[in-house]
Amino acid sequence: MSDALDASLRLVRAQMSLVKRFDASLSGLHGVSLADFTMLLRLGQAPGGRMRRVDLAEKLGLTASGASRGLTPLERIGLVTRETDARDGRVAYAALTATGRERLTDMLTTAEQIAAEIFAAPLWSKEDVGHLSALLTRLGGSGFPGHGTPPP
Repeated sequence: MSDALDASLRLVRAQMSLVKRFDASLSGLHGVSLADFTMLLRLGQAPGGRMRRVDLAEKLGLTASGASRGLTPLERIGLVTRETDARDGRVAYAALTATGRERLTDMLTTAEQIAAEIFAAPLWSKEDVGHLSALLTRLGGSGFPGHGTPPP
């Protein structure tokens, strides 16, 4: 097995482990998955707490139908609402509701705690985390606005 394949498989396994850990806490405490949380977080960071649904899909690396499938349960539980453009009825926006903004704040606290546990000292230094972030950026990974590490 090549080093590149080994590294790729290790990265996939690490990603699955992180998703399970975030899903368990976010689901248990807030009733949402990591995918739901990232969708809500992206909306929360958008101007006015809303984005065109197609733009949200692009930012999350989803298809338009994948974003719609992800938004539907969030709409059902009142965290997100669907808005149409006053000038063009074909354009649909996803917007956080007041409840969505409130719950997102709580979810963000939980996610920060999980991340802090995962990257805790002495196993991880601040420099290690920054270096990992830079390496993941080189692979095409992107963080959220204001938190990205530029490629080295």
